Formats: sequence, C-alpha cells, structure tokens
Amino acid sequence: MCKEERKHSPDTERVNKGMATKLTLITRRAQEDKACKFNNLMHLINESSLLESFWMLKKGKAAGVDGMSLEEYGKGWQKNVADLLTRLKSMSYRPQPVKRVYIPKADGAQRPLGIPTVEDKLVQMCFARILEAVYEPDFMDFSYGFRAKKNCHQALARVDHIIMREPINYVLDADIKGFFDNVSHERLKRCLEVRISDGKFIRYIARFLKSGVMEEGHYLDTERGTPQGGVISPVLANIYLHYALDVWYVKRVKPNVLSHTDMVRYADDFVIFTENLEDAERILEALARRLKLFELELSSGKTKIVWFGRRAQQEADQGGEKPGTFNFLGFTHICTRSRKGFFKVGRKTERKRFARGLRKVKTWLKCNRNRKPLKEIWGMVSWILIGHYRYYGVSDNFRHINHFYDEVKRVVFKWLNRRSQRRSFCWASFQQYLKTHPMPKPRIYVNLYAQAF
Repeated sequence: MCKEERKHSPDTERVNKGMATKLTLITRRAQEDKACKFNNLMHLINESSLLESFWMLKKGKAAGVDGMSLEEYGKGWQKNVADLLTRLKSMSYRPQPVKRVYIPKADGAQRPLGIPTVEDKLVQMCFARILEAVYEPDFMDFSYGFRAKKNCHQALARVDHIIMREPINYVLDADIKGFFDNVSHERLKRCLEVRISDGKFIRYIARFLKSGVMEEGHYLDTERGTPQGGVISPVLANIYLHYALDVWYVKRVKPNVLSHTDMVRYADDFVIFTENLEDAERILEALARRLKLFELELSSGKTKIVWFGRRAQQEADQGGEKPGTFNFLGFTHICTRSRKGFFKVGRKTERKRFARGLRKVKTWLKCNRNRKPLKEIWGMVSWILIGHYRYYGVSDNFRHINHFYDEVKRVVFKWLNRRSQRRSFCWASFQQYLKTHPMPKPRIYVNLYAQAF
C-alpha cells in the first residue's frame, strides 16, 4: 500500500483501538469464567479487523501459489478486502493450497515449509489474534512459545532457575516425532470446542488445515498436521499441546509424583525435571501413553533421562558417574562450577546450531563472492554475526560466540581469496583490513539471571 493510499484509509488508531478493546474484553471474560464458551466470534471478522491484520503482515515474504506479493495485493486493498469480507460472511471463502518448499535442517535432512497466499495469511492473522485472546488466560505459565511478552530467553532463564533453586537430579529431555506433521485434525477440533462453540469459526479453521499443499505442481491432500509457515499454525500448536501435555502434567502428573517436579515448554520442545529417577521413569511411560491418545509419539532416539544437577556434579567430583547433558532451544546445558567453586548450570551453543550458522555464511559467500562488492559482503556478514550474537549471546556462552566470530573470519578470508586466481589478501593484510573495517565483535546481549518469568 503506497503512502497516498494510506492517507485515505480508515483512521489507524481508531481501528486498532476498537479491535484491541474487543479482544481485551474476550480475554477478560475467558479469564473470569473458565467454563465460558464463545459462540459468536465471526462478528469480529469485519473490514476494520481485516485491514488491521493486513498491516500486521510482514513485507518481503515469498508469494504463495497465486504468485501475488503483499505489495501487489495492497495496491487494490479496498476492493480486495471488501470482496474477501463478502466471501467470508457467505461461507464461500476457501483457502488456497499452500506452496511447499524445503529448508535444510542441522542434521542434513530437509524441513517442509508451507507458504500461504497473501489473502490466506490475512485471514489467518485475523483468526490467530482471536484465538490468542480466547486461550491466553488458559495457557500455563511454563509455556513460552509464540506468546505475547514471553520468549525463548525467558524459557532458558526458567530452566536455570529450576535447576539452581529446586532439588532437581534428573531431566527428561523429550522430543515429539514430527509434531507439526502429525497433529490430528479431529483432536484439534475437540480442543477448540472446549472454549469455542461458534460453528462457522471452527469450520474455517478446518478449511485451513485441509486446504492441501502444492509441491512441484502436484496437489496433495492434508489429512493431518498443520503446515509450518502458516500464520495460524503456532497458536493452533499451542492449543493442541496445552490439552495434550500441559493440562495433563498439572492435573495428573504433579499431584501423583513422589518428589518435586517441574516443566518448561517452548512450542513442541519441552523438558521435565524431577528429583528422583523413579518419578522420571514413571513420567516417561505415562507421557508416551498420553501422547498416543493425541496420535503423537516420542522420538525414541532423541528422548532420554539425564542425570543432571547439583548432586550429579558432587558425585562426579568424588569420582562417580559423570553428569549428562541435554539440549534445549539451541543450547547444550552442562553441569559446571563458578569461579568460586560453586555449582552452576553452564550452557553453550549446540553443535548442530553452530555448524548451521557457519554453513549459512559459507553458502552465501560461495554464491555471492563475485556478484557483490566488498562493502555489501561485509554488510551481510555483519548482519549474520549480529543475529547470532543476539540469540546465542547469553550468560556463560561468550566463549562459544567468540569462537563463532573467529570461524567466520576464517571463512570470509577463504572465500574472498577465491574471487579470482589472484589472492585478495594474505592473513596479515586481512587482519589489517579488519582494523579499518571491523566486523561486529561478540558480546553478551542477554543476562539470563535478570530475566523475569
């Protein structure tokens, strides 16, 4: 949408305030009455809410199967939104198949990603905001994924707090096998019906789930799963795991264990902490049965019980069994000691994530070393470094982000010298160039010990 068109658009502040007020009232009602079912949510889908959702979409994203970009859709936003609203109200709107692409994973495999059309993203954004307003009061405080005012660094801080302040000796490091590909549509519908009785609203969500995918020109049905990449997928995943996992843990697990237990979840990535091994083993057995009810299963190769904590470190110091390690949110957690000799939880960048970050730099340089001027190459490398620091630059991880910085320097030096048969730099001249054109230096961006949760 160009600036001139925005001048003639509805008053942004008024639209935002109106929609936000309605969503706030829904959240308040859901919080006050845990048994309340919302039976008229479709009235929230109007021209104002669609327009606001349109402005919230991120620019520069890949187009869906229709090939239309966000900028192209915005050129005729008044006509497009009006036509979309008419089809939504008459129940004639049907989402188009998502375009499936693949992105490489750290282990060399490929992760499927679904790209909806702009119009479908717009409607999904509207529905997602309503779902968040309804379910946010129900979500547990140990759930951190894709929620307002919650993030992965807070989840990491909570992990540190639990191990350091509570009597934890074992960590159940669980992994759900292909979660996003195996969500049961029927089970998800039942989860939604706990809080929503608006039939039209739920029917549209079902249409999104069953819209199918287009892969290399071939249409494929989607009988199960929620495509990664859809705007609505994160909140649907949270709702599904809220009933499949969180409610079960609070109501069935915690009251029936023999000792202390706690849990932290970020989307489908979660860890459960226990004081004794017997509880950990019982929880693992019960967890497998629980997930089976929701047509999910644990990954046998990635799920394990880890001997971890203060007591594990003490026994290791006395020549006993060495504490284990576990991965969570891209960090490998280890038992270590502070400078004064006290036990503490250490963390370092997970090996696969470290390799993936370096591979990103290598791939880009290999493809662009002769296409881009040195100034643009430096800008891109700096952007990648800062992004890495902002996520992995947390307490106790300086050594590993500094190692990443050193490795990136070597990669840049190697590929700049491959732009032609003549070398651009020797190592001494490259180091001199870095003094006048420095790359961003590593620094700690996040103090986990000061995070609020």
